[in-house]
Amino acid sequence: MAPLKTAHRRAGRTTHRLTVLIIAIVAGIGVLPGAATAVPAPPQSLNAADQALLAGVRLAGLWEMPAGQMAAEKGQSAVVREIGAEIAKQHEELDRLTVEAANKLGAAIPSEPTAEQKGWLLEMQNASGARFDQIFVTRLRVAHGAIFPVIGAVRAATRNATVRKLADDANKFVLAHMEMLERTNLVRWEQLPPAVLPASGNDTLLAKAGANTGPGVGVSTTVIWLVFLAALATGGAATWKMLRRN
Repeated sequence: MAPLKTAHRRAGRTTHRLTVLIIAIVAGIGVLPGAATAVPAPPQSLNAADQALLAGVRLAGLWEMPAGQMAAEKGQSAVVREIGAEIAKQHEELDRLTVEAANKLGAAIPSEPTAEQKGWLLEMQNASGARFDQIFVTRLRVAHGAIFPVIGAVRAATRNATVRKLADDANKFVLAHMEMLERTNLVRWEQLPPAVLPASGNDTLLAKAGANTGPGVGVSTTVIWLVFLAALATGGAATWKMLRRN
């Protein structure tokens, strides 16, 4: 019976060694880089510049979609009607992308235009003929020109992949819309607000807009909106003077 006893011991030792080997392999797999990526990372918080981009792009769509629809219906020239319809269609797509990004990031975004934007829509509703065409092109061209540098500043510095992708999409749409509006030959270049360029040093508003230093840290939303609203205010004054002359 001695050989049988020895055989059992050997079988037991073999089973034990196999078990230890399997445990070691499993433990080794657990620390492989590929396995580590399967664990979802904690959600990344947005800084103020990222949030300002989400809000700004959303606000643009909330008033430019109905503005484009209005132009498609009551524009005097065929090109304004065509461009209005296309801008409304594209803003609908951009708005969908913005809402999806905000939902993914858990960020709050506006649900209606600002009082100033509602005023622009009312201004268009009360205009007709060539005057409507001029107001439509001027208002939208100034607004697109104001949001364009904000998109660029956030795109250049954001740490968030979702915000970066939205900035890429917004940049394409906004540039395309500016080119469309310019094809109407109603843009009065000499009356567009001047470009806001960063001065030497890092204390300018545009430089601060680009200071996207990481989650929860960086430039305040107020600073970002100062860049945006300053351009809008300058453009609004230029628009008012332009339309008053007409």
